[in-house]
Amino acid sequence: MPLIKVQTSISTPETSQIQELLISLSAKLAKHLGKPESYVMTAFESNVPMTFAGSIEPACYLEIKSVGTMSNTQTKAMSQDFCQQINQTLKVPINRIYIEFADAKGYMWGWNGSTFG
Repeated sequence: MPLIKVQTSISTPETSQIQELLISLSAKLAKHLGKPESYVMTAFESNVPMTFAGSIEPACYLEIKSVGTMSNTQTKAMSQDFCQQINQTLKVPINRIYIEFADAKGYMWGWNGSTFG
C-alpha cells in the first residue's frame, strides 16, 4: 500500500506532465520498497499556498507512507531520487523540498473492504 503524495505551490503543469511524473514516481516507489506496483497509489496537488524559509518561492512537500518499516538507507535513497525528479520535472529547487516518510501498521491502513493487518 505504498503512497506518494506530492503537494506543490507551483501552477498546475500540463496534464500529460503530471501523468508522466506520477507514473514514474509509482514505479520508483515500488522499486525502492520492493513492493508490487499494483498496490502503489500516487497523488498530486498544485497551487497549494505554502511558504518555505519565510518565502513564497516555489516549494514542494511529499508524503511517502508504506505498511512496514522503511530503513535509513531506503529513505536516504528515496530522498535523493525523488528530490532530483521533482527538481527536473517541476523546477522546484531541491533545497525547497521536504519529504515526510511514515511507516504504517497494516491494521491502520484499509483497502478493498478490509485492512493489511
